[in-house]
Amino acid sequence: MTVTFLDDLRSALGPGALLTDPADCARYLTDWTGAYTGTALAVVRPASTEAVAETLRLCAAAGVAITPQGGNTGLAGGGVPLGDRPQILLSLDRMKRIRQIDPAARTATVEAGCVLQQLQEAVAAEGLVFPLMFGARGSCTIGGNLSTNAGGSNVLRYGNTRALCLGIEAVMADGSVVSDLSGLRKDNTGYDLRDLMIGAEGTLGIITAACLRLYPVPVVRTTAFLALRDVASALNVLNRLQDASGGLVEAFEYMPAPMMRLITGYHGKRAPMTQAPETGLLLELASTRADDAAPDADGTPKLQALVIEVLDGLMEDALVEDAVVATSEAQRDALWELREGAAEAVFALKEAYMFDISLPLAAVPGFVAETDAGSRALGFEVYTVAHLGDGNLHCTLATGEEQDWAKLPVETQVASILDRVAALGGSFSAEHGIGQSKLAYMHRYRAAPRLAAMRAIRQALDPAGLMNPGKTIPDL
Repeated sequence: MTVTFLDDLRSALGPGALLTDPADCARYLTDWTGAYTGTALAVVRPASTEAVAETLRLCAAAGVAITPQGGNTGLAGGGVPLGDRPQILLSLDRMKRIRQIDPAARTATVEAGCVLQQLQEAVAAEGLVFPLMFGARGSCTIGGNLSTNAGGSNVLRYGNTRALCLGIEAVMADGSVVSDLSGLRKDNTGYDLRDLMIGAEGTLGIITAACLRLYPVPVVRTTAFLALRDVASALNVLNRLQDASGGLVEAFEYMPAPMMRLITGYHGKRAPMTQAPETGLLLELASTRADDAAPDADGTPKLQALVIEVLDGLMEDALVEDAVVATSEAQRDALWELREGAAEAVFALKEAYMFDISLPLAAVPGFVAETDAGSRALGFEVYTVAHLGDGNLHCTLATGEEQDWAKLPVETQVASILDRVAALGGSFSAEHGIGQSKLAYMHRYRAAPRLAAMRAIRQALDPAGLMNPGKTIPDL
């Protein structure tokens, strides 16, 4: 059966679409973190939507499961095969075409394998921006972004990937194609299959293309690094900046002293302040208004002058202790290099447990204080970086000095932290998806009726259970 199935795939998809040599398949079968490795009959690399559809039709006929994969930059093991049932890995890395950029409508229609940075560079030539922003943008793909509903640093202003998508094209489990790439802002014609497929991590079908929202490129940005009095001051700082600027804050990133020391030590870079503040914060405002870019009497862009004025007031109120405002693109880049270097620094830790959690904004200060103090009392070091403006925290438990990871109460503390997140009305998965790594938490923290509804949807769209088995939705 396997030989016949693979021969059918080769015949249907043509040369270059099928990889079976272990050496060729290896880079697809282990994820970016190195934590997950799977096996597959083959790596299939279709070059068109019809080729994806034909692949799924052949898989449905043969009972072969499919693990879809974008740029393989995920952190939860969602794009790597799980289990020993017959399955293929379907990579969309050949489907990277930008089908259309419509400057007037401010939309772009792109295939799922298009690399995020490739899209951003293409629309920049039209004076536009696709404002999804995080460190993996040079290798992650639009299909993966949509399948995990990726977030990043600009969610505060623009929303997650879901909010940036106007329509999708997708291949369902039986090989049928659902397409809605018209870019309509209003369309109340039944269930919204777009929003159902976004965030489903390939368990309901495979997104092959999308129509995405674009925005004008800002003509001026102001970037600063602040030392705050404490985390509780952050919301006041954010709201004062939003009120004064008319909602121009794009990024509001929490970077406390332990994380700053880890980043600067790992990358060999200088910190923006001589001594890393206990409550450090990277913020950025951006405007498309020419008037905000116009210089004042001192030659300072009006947006920057406004931010400095607000910061002065916040210092007078003792909410901000110190501030460094970037006055050149090089200084802005240096600040963002520190923030975007956080993931590499954390993954270089020999032993660690990483959280991707979200909380109601009012709950963040108390949670941070309790988690830091409680974890350190048990012998952990805590490294946290956060998209503080939207309540998304990336906390990492690691070994403190002279501590043995094997002797630390890792499972107990992880459970305690997640229980606290749930009690505060938060989520154990904010932007990285469920994949394999968080599947058990779905049972613990999601109500049975909600899981039953998800299983019913999956059963209706994928009755044979072929789409990304073992991921996202836990079995009974």
